[in-house]
Amino acid sequence: MKPPPLPGPLAALLRTLPEGPPALAFCTLLNLALGRWLPLEPLAPLGGLRLRLELADAGVGFDFMLREGRFRPCPKGGEPALRIRSGLADYLDLLFRRVDPDTLFFKRRLELVGDTALALQVKNTLDAIDWPPRFGPLT
Repeated sequence: MKPPPLPGPLAALLRTLPEGPPALAFCTLLNLALGRWLPLEPLAPLGGLRLRLELADAGVGFDFMLREGRFRPCPKGGEPALRIRSGLADYLDLLFRRVDPDTLFFKRRLELVGDTALALQVKNTLDAIDWPPRFGPLT
């Protein structure tokens, strides 16, 4: 069953916000996970490449990159090497391990657009993350 989209007023509000703060918050969370649950080595091919994360049900997104072993927001502009697009509920399902990336990908609820090898690397890395027990296993 496909999760419900964000309510219209919330999606409209998100579209009015600048990209910088969400990009910084996302990069900070990724950096906190690096070395703990998110291994840096498999992400090495992402180094220096612009990536774009999009929230499909709000029509918003931001760019970021892995540089010098840290995730950093990128200023708007430029073509990303890889665009990752899904709805908020699907991102949360990935985070809490209620669904695996393959399932979302093949149901066309997780889009990875750009360099094919890079997309496969990101998908495999997402699938291999060893989240802490409080996030729970896939059910």
